[in-house]
Amino acid sequence: MASTPEDRMAELTQRFSQLEPELAASPEKEALSILHAMIQEVRRNQLSGGENSTQEAGRAFDKVANLYKSAPGMEGPAENPGLPEGSQAPDFSLQDANAKQTSLSDFRGRNVVLVFYPLDWSPACSDQLSLYQSELAEFAKQDAEVIGISVDSLYSHGAWAAVRGITFPLLADFNPHGEISRLYKVMRESDGFSERALYIIDRQGIIRYSHVSPLIHHIPDIYELFEQLERINQS
Repeated sequence: MASTPEDRMAELTQRFSQLEPELAASPEKEALSILHAMIQEVRRNQLSGGENSTQEAGRAFDKVANLYKSAPGMEGPAENPGLPEGSQAPDFSLQDANAKQTSLSDFRGRNVVLVFYPLDWSPACSDQLSLYQSELAEFAKQDAEVIGISVDSLYSHGAWAAVRGITFPLLADFNPHGEISRLYKVMRESDGFSERALYIIDRQGIIRYSHVSPLIHHIPDIYELFEQLERINQS
């Protein structure tokens, strides 16, 4: 017999309760806890039909969406050079926020903008990925798919994507921790997360553009990114 929405909600609530104690205290844990409470509130409102509960849930959602504004910033010079232009992009397979296994080779035949970023919920990362989300139509004109990668878990990705409105894939380089970041030579071993780095991988799987931000809090120039995509498409 197929499970009902109530059964599924109960299952997810149980999974969250089991996983929450394993998370260290952090903005990420606070955001996930608030999101969980918000979902429970919306569920109760749907059952009771209360308008006040809907408003409270909306305020909770806004709190999660703006949590990055009070998170500590990141600073420091780059520690890794990244992979060179002209090299074959290593294939990989990671889970997205929906636990779907996603491989780089799935996008062969299209340009791929591979975005390595330090952490969900951090200020610069929130601004950077929200910018790319707002420009997805322009990326599509350049026949390019945007893919984000960080060492966060798929659960963090799911919550962060929901509150930030991010629709392109966010892949979890979580277990083994940072394996793909190391493969692309952008893992900051001193911090336990990746550099802020971009790769443009062409339709044949070749790295045509490689950029590691010289300072980790610097967001790469999106106009340069579009210029590089145009150059690749014209070559």
